[in-house]
Amino acid sequence: MPIQFFAFDTPNGRKISVALEEMNLPYEVQVVDITAGEQLEPAFLRISPNNKIPAIVDPDGPDGQPISVFESGAILLYLAEKSGRFLPTDVRGRVAVLEWLMFQMSNFGPAPGQVHHFVALASEEDKRYGLNRFMAETRRLYGVMDRRLAEHSYFAGDLSVADFAVLGWVWRHPRHQVDLKDFPHVLRWYETLMARPAVMRGFAVALRR
Repeated sequence: MPIQFFAFDTPNGRKISVALEEMNLPYEVQVVDITAGEQLEPAFLRISPNNKIPAIVDPDGPDGQPISVFESGAILLYLAEKSGRFLPTDVRGRVAVLEWLMFQMSNFGPAPGQVHHFVALASEEDKRYGLNRFMAETRRLYGVMDRRLAEHSYFAGDLSVADFAVLGWVWRHPRHQVDLKDFPHVLRWYETLMARPAVMRGFAVALRR
């Protein structure tokens, strides 16, 4: 039976649609319209108690029993374990993937996400401080990534779930007002990933009604 994928058209949703396509796992999309408050409905809260998308329900989970998973990083790790792809089995390789996955979850997501918030405010006074703070931090994080990618094709050496995690947010670079030409190694990485057929399918999945 296909995995039930609960999502909306956001960076965190796209991480998972790309991963599902890259891993060739069967799935069905259940759009959760966060603009209409559907993430607060009791049925969804039973799957994702933090009322955030994405979430999944795998009818064929461990020991053949259903399992639900929330939080995009946890979902990526679960899918990697299930498919046996994009997560190394050797300790050094696995640590590198986990480092860059946690980098994305704790830094390159929260910071540009705050840019998305402040840039949308109508009041220039309200947005000035927030934009200055979080745009500076977002650009610093791009610099961290650019230095890493200057020496590696992908964040953890080989293509991994860490790349899918970061990709969802770099996809929104116009919204957080970053020109990728300022970060040429990130640009090379981004263009390489976006040219992959499975990634293109992942971004083509309808995550809005």
